[in-house]
Amino acid sequence: MIPSNPFGIIFGLASALVWGTGDFVGGVAARRSTQFKVVALSAVAGLSFLIPAALLAGESFPSGRTIAWSLAAGLSGAVGIAALYQGLSTGAAAVVAPTSAVVGAALPVIAGSLLQSLPTPTDLAGIVVGLAGIWLVSSLGQEAHPASRAGISLGILAGAGFGGFFVLIAQVDTDVLFAPLVFVKLPALVFGVVIVLLQRQRLPSLRANPLAFLSGLLDTGGNLLFMLAARASSLAVAAVLSSMYPAATVALSVLLLHEKVNRWQMAGVALCVTAVALISL
Repeated sequence: MIPSNPFGIIFGLASALVWGTGDFVGGVAARRSTQFKVVALSAVAGLSFLIPAALLAGESFPSGRTIAWSLAAGLSGAVGIAALYQGLSTGAAAVVAPTSAVVGAALPVIAGSLLQSLPTPTDLAGIVVGLAGIWLVSSLGQEAHPASRAGISLGILAGAGFGGFFVLIAQVDTDVLFAPLVFVKLPALVFGVVIVLLQRQRLPSLRANPLAFLSGLLDTGGNLLFMLAARASSLAVAAVLSSMYPAATVALSVLLLHEKVNRWQMAGVALCVTAVALISL
């Protein structure tokens, strides 16, 4: 059940709005270069904000436990973002975004069930509705473009990465806010740079893709808002509210990029959003 603390709800929904906008910008940026270059530039953007913020806030150096959880969360999130940006760059936002949101929202609920108690009836209903939504989003027809079919797999992979991030970052100490996210961005930076070098490509340049830098700032803002939401409410509530980000991503894709969405996909998107809402009850 959603707690009475309104700040948990406000921070969670604000996180969804910021993340959704950042994912749209990141998808556009990934059309100009590879998704791994976008991940690397996004991490640089996040670090350029988080390190000064941590110093100005006077935060102490995080404990070894917090660093370990943060590094693991950062690697999980980096895989999720890379998969999401690749999917968005194919022009399949209506498939990738909601699929990743449902998977990312369900994983914290399942993790909480294993560690604490079984899901409530509304949680179970949300998971079932979400699976139905994924099925409808996946109903592309015989004329579907291969990029759309690939988007389904990328959406699931992205959701697994995001769900892992939600669970792992919630384990850090609550007396610091900016410092843990510094260690979240470090593995994302290493991940992006290593893949770029293995592919024998040049390291990314900010001038070549400023949208990637902007997407990184927005992603960092979403991270901060999610952590505040999780501390003001609970992991499950924060995760499902933050997972409503496809509303912003898809809306911007339709309005600005004129992406086409068929009626079955629209029904699937609606069910995915409904699922996220049910899980948060």
